[in-house]
Amino acid sequence: MTQGNHSTTVTEFILAGLKNKPELQLPLFLFFIGIYMFTVVGNLGMIMLIGLSSHLHTPMYYFLSSLSFSDLCQSTVITPKMLVNFVVQKNIISYPECMTQLYFFLVFVISECHMLAAMAYDRYVAICNPLLYNVTMSSQVCFWLIVGVYSMGLIGATVHTVCMLRILFCKVDKINHYFCDLFPLLELSCSSTFVNEVVVLCFSAFNILVPILTILSFYIFIIASILHIHSTEGRAKAFSTCSSHVSAAALFFGSAAFMYLQPSSVSSMDQGKVSSVFYTIIVPILNPVIYSLRNKDVKLALNKLLEKRSIP
Repeated sequence: MTQGNHSTTVTEFILAGLKNKPELQLPLFLFFIGIYMFTVVGNLGMIMLIGLSSHLHTPMYYFLSSLSFSDLCQSTVITPKMLVNFVVQKNIISYPECMTQLYFFLVFVISECHMLAAMAYDRYVAICNPLLYNVTMSSQVCFWLIVGVYSMGLIGATVHTVCMLRILFCKVDKINHYFCDLFPLLELSCSSTFVNEVVVLCFSAFNILVPILTILSFYIFIIASILHIHSTEGRAKAFSTCSSHVSAAALFFGSAAFMYLQPSSVSSMDQGKVSSVFYTIIVPILNPVIYSLRNKDVKLALNKLLEKRSIP
């Protein structure tokens, strides 16, 4: 059988979704559509607020705006199709649509991994080299860091998707997941998946472990620098500027590592679904909350914007 026939053996898949219990369908639908609405409003609001508030035009908020964009796009790629599972008996997704969803999901999830590492670098420069911050984190440097982040996402997604296109799918066409992800698709393969699993583990190790190690390295220097601050108020302020990023990174990388840094033969798809919910649905709604409610600059910008709108 030719490689071209491999991709046309199965023309569509059925997404199993999260739960098969009918009594949970409506509550889960209402719960996740509420989360998605807050995710869109929160991340889109954060992007608009940063764009409209001139005093937020700094490298830190430039990265935060890009992070909100990634979260918004990632959630939009996954959640609407997942919601269909709660209102229809069979949530059918065509082969081309499945591969497209897989590709764009990977673009934004990989980009977020490296975006969090870039944000850690920004915090490192701000705390450890404050006098050189404006020079080190110039607009050109920030631009090229963002370009590099999304380039990593595009490269990783392209490699994974091309490897998936060579897989032969036949007979079983039900994906034990709520979206087209790597391991659930590999479970349906009728041909060898050894190359794909090696690629997944290698790229996952690079896209997850390298950013984690990068973040940990920067924070070792950050903590050492904070400990040299004599003022208690200065220490508290320095820790507060990092706590939001640490919380978001820990939640995201913890759930992603659980899903991807183990062979598919070892991992459980049911456990994987729970883990996936965190970094595909929960994290995108938490990031705007973490970075806004605990940030005085964002609160101040929002208050000023609301005051301008209220003035006739």
